[in-house]
Amino acid sequence: MNKETHEGIYDVKQLGAGKTIVLGLQHLFAMFGATVLVPLLTGLDVSTTLLFAGLGTLLFHLVTKGKVPAFLGSSFAFLGGYFAIAPILEDGSSNVETIPYACFGVACAGLLYLVLAALIKLFSAGKIMKFFPPIVTGPIIIAIGLTLSQSAIDNCSSNWPIALVAIIAVIICNIFGKGMVKIVPILIGVAASYIVAICMGKVDFSGVASAPWIGLPIHKEMTVLGMFNNFDASKMITAIITIMPIALATIVEHIGDISAISSTTGRNYIKEPGLHRTLLGDGLATIVASLFGAPANTTYGENTGVLNLSKVYDPFVVRLAAYFAVFFSFCPKFSAVIQSMPTATVGGISLILYGMISAVGVRNVVENKVDFTKSRNVIIAALILVLSIGINYSAAGAIAFQIGKITISLSGLAVGALVGIILNAILPGKDYVFDTEEPQDTGVDFEVGGRN
Repeated sequence: MNKETHEGIYDVKQLGAGKTIVLGLQHLFAMFGATVLVPLLTGLDVSTTLLFAGLGTLLFHLVTKGKVPAFLGSSFAFLGGYFAIAPILEDGSSNVETIPYACFGVACAGLLYLVLAALIKLFSAGKIMKFFPPIVTGPIIIAIGLTLSQSAIDNCSSNWPIALVAIIAVIICNIFGKGMVKIVPILIGVAASYIVAICMGKVDFSGVASAPWIGLPIHKEMTVLGMFNNFDASKMITAIITIMPIALATIVEHIGDISAISSTTGRNYIKEPGLHRTLLGDGLATIVASLFGAPANTTYGENTGVLNLSKVYDPFVVRLAAYFAVFFSFCPKFSAVIQSMPTATVGGISLILYGMISAVGVRNVVENKVDFTKSRNVIIAALILVLSIGINYSAAGAIAFQIGKITISLSGLAVGALVGIILNAILPGKDYVFDTEEPQDTGVDFEVGGRN
């Protein structure tokens, strides 16, 4: 029986339990590499991160009425905040003394999501979304993928043959595969590349052997409660002022990600269950995760790429991946197995998935028929792309400025997004109106003024 329904979209009920479990594992593997990278860079705990990626995703699905197929993983946007407040010690160990303060700052940043969600609920998404037409969200989505591209290339560079195995396997499975093979190309790519790496002797299993089978994923000294071991009000205020502004960028990223998921699935999630619900879910997940010593959560582009490849949009599959994440967070040995995955394997998979994010941004612009004969649109898109990518790849990697004795750093994506939003608001010639009543076939439903 053909398992594929109309327009190439697969039905989970037809696929059956076994194949659905494999799909859930594919989402787990897709997010794992990037999700665990954040704690490795910041000194946070990997198992805690995995636990609250799963719980945060389930909380998001609860708030959004189980309608949005989004996975919430570690946010890279807050890395600058962690580095400023709780830098890794010289010996490479975690800065246990100041990590709780950084986590508290992230929790406060999550409150901004709740404030915006309340405003949208009060004034309607249409009045808020007029600041985020496709000429803004499209280039932002493109920039999200492109700014991540360097990490994919760097990872691939550690061993290009292994990375190429993953890339080629994904391409072959997705283009020429039939049935289940076509639906799980990422999982097959990971497995093929991992096996080749093992055969080449490029996998170190020493960490797996020493890791216990069962362990608690939460450590009190790494939670916000750790602040009170030797409380310092100045450190707390500095963390709040330094980290909260980062939420301005991540909120825009959230809108871009929800738009990308909507465009991928052909469903208007900004209208139903509503942008206020997706922001609320993301904000609550971030607050809860950071209070318990995990990184900020964010909707994950990697899993949007998996949706695009597999054509299985049922949110249950994503929730299944979240259950797996929670289950495996209590097994340090599993985390060790995943962490033993070659960097090049992660790079090969990421190279495709990050490219998928940018491709969805291009689709967003094309399907909404953005008029690039208008100079205003060209200028807005150009500045978003150049600022986002240029600043990200600059020596500093961010734009920093002083407010009193506090240094505020804005990532390239934050600067590009803010400039795009402001220019779109003040430049004449706006021709897009957010349509909350008649959703079209993309997630960001705009209509060109005067067009039937």
